[in-house]
Amino acid sequence: MTDATRMSPDRFAKRGYILLLALVFTGIFLAVGAALVSNVTSYSRLERTAVAATQALTIAEGALDEAIYQLNQNPFYDGETNTPLGNGVFTIEIIPIDSKTKRITATGYVPNSQNPLATKMIKANLGINDSVISFHYGIQSGNGGFIMDNSSKVIGNVFSNGSVIGTSQNYIYGDVISSGPDGLVSGIHATSSVYAHTIGTAAENTIIDKDAHYVTKINTTVYGTSYPNSPDQATTSLPISDAQISQWESIATTGGVAVCSNGSYDISSGSVNLGPVKIPCDLNISNSSIVTIHGHIWVTGNITVQNSATVKMDASLGAQNVAIIADNPSDQINSSIISIKNTATFRDSGTLGSFIFLISQNKSAEVGGSVEAFSLSNSASALIAYAAHGLIPLTNNVSLKEVTAYKIILRNSANVTYDTGLPSSVFESGPGGSWSFIPGTYAVTR
Repeated sequence: MTDATRMSPDRFAKRGYILLLALVFTGIFLAVGAALVSNVTSYSRLERTAVAATQALTIAEGALDEAIYQLNQNPFYDGETNTPLGNGVFTIEIIPIDSKTKRITATGYVPNSQNPLATKMIKANLGINDSVISFHYGIQSGNGGFIMDNSSKVIGNVFSNGSVIGTSQNYIYGDVISSGPDGLVSGIHATSSVYAHTIGTAAENTIIDKDAHYVTKINTTVYGTSYPNSPDQATTSLPISDAQISQWESIATTGGVAVCSNGSYDISSGSVNLGPVKIPCDLNISNSSIVTIHGHIWVTGNITVQNSATVKMDASLGAQNVAIIADNPSDQINSSIISIKNTATFRDSGTLGSFIFLISQNKSAEVGGSVEAFSLSNSASALIAYAAHGLIPLTNNVSLKEVTAYKIILRNSANVTYDTGLPSSVFESGPGGSWSFIPGTYAVTR
């Protein structure tokens, strides 16, 4: 063996040290790498959880908004379970506390409620605030339309989802709108502008003091500017929904149920306080009796007020309005009728902007029948008449603040004079925004 191939002990030692160092550094690298991978994995898991928690909170907040929206559309809404939203699902639980307060629990889960990566729960109390229902027209009719004859007139604007038909140029002191592609206005004298697909007919002359917006115009005199080929006005729903009326009926029931005698509840003399209350039969108010209303009244039959009787709101109601409702759920075709006659009088609370709303749920006109939802005549000054599914005919010396119905007919010298307070009519509960958060009750858990 030569010197060149012979290796000294020092050289072996050096190689051993190098190998040992390599192993040490490899171990350190692997340990650091494992730690980094573990940290990255842990961070990634924490990041996913944090993102999921944020998403779950957003879903829960959305669920709370959904609960408020649904309650304002349907007073009988009682929650829902596992409804998809975004990257997860939500559940809403509603527990009534009293007639004006509900406890809402809205829970958001990501990705699901069976095996959630994150869960957020929001609890809050909702309460009924004073709410506004707006009436922007002296007359508003549904698809049944609006008909005028003799010397009847309207002081205020008119809106109809059906036709607006007059005879002998009945006066409407305001704008007139007949909406949709079948909209028709004819035989009236409007002191302002008219909007309809068709204005005028060959049989009746129409006069418009201001502008006319239309597709077709026949036998019409326009003193303002004509706008042919104008777009049709959109149809609209009537201001008070059936769900809202049902809610007022529920509120009336909280005041108790009256005791009927021989199928009716009769008030024929003296001074009587009434409401909130449910009357499970006909209501008859007559003679010189004075009835003071303290809240909503639900009558499951017909309502008759006559012979110099007076119905007035209690002064403590202030600007808040009340509803007197005729609604017989078992017969909305031949029942649920309101009759006001023989100098019956209705009075507000004494505060500007307060009104009594007379509401009939009779549906005869809507289904093609001839039963009248209201009978109003002989100087009966009912303040607001409302029949979303029925026919309201006004005759003789009737004078009202506003009329809304599926179909409306004005005859003889009847007139409607719009009250400027109606765009901000306040009720104990109203559609849209009536349920809202009670401050200090909002809490997030989980």
